[in-house]
Amino acid sequence: MERLSSPSARVGVRGFLTIHSAPSALRRHIDWAVQDILGSNIQVQWQAQTMKAGTFKTHVQWRDRSGAAAELASVLRSWHYLNFESHESNDSGGELFRFTPELGIHRAVTDASGAVLINENQLSDVLRNALDEDEIRESIARILGNPWDEELEKYRGAGMQEITQLRAI
Repeated sequence: MERLSSPSARVGVRGFLTIHSAPSALRRHIDWAVQDILGSNIQVQWQAQTMKAGTFKTHVQWRDRSGAAAELASVLRSWHYLNFESHESNDSGGELFRFTPELGIHRAVTDASGAVLINENQLSDVLRNALDEDEIRESIARILGNPWDEELEKYRGAGMQEITQLRAI
């Protein structure tokens, strides 16, 4: 499988990796992969994922060289059962990677605020291949990563229901 990479691999960036769900059996392997890419000083802390029985979630932040998010996405996408997102950025923008088993990998360039950018080649391709307005809308939504956002959103809010209920008591 081809490894994803970024052009300027020596520029310092800040980033995060959120694994929304991973089977228990893969946790140790994921720990090793993350430490291999980001350094052995990274400690991955796992919590039970309430949305999917038998799975776990984690969130890791880092400051490293450019391309670390692409390397993480390349390694993690080979484990089909994961749901994750990885983002890295500097002052001028960055890259966002999202993965679900059903949709596969999504890669997007982002601006400094984290918004997904669409380039003219992507738009030209949509307009050239779309047959009607609905297909244009669906293609642009796919470029933006909306299907991935919809799939991952249920995991992002997992655990917040318990906090809300505790505050209401």
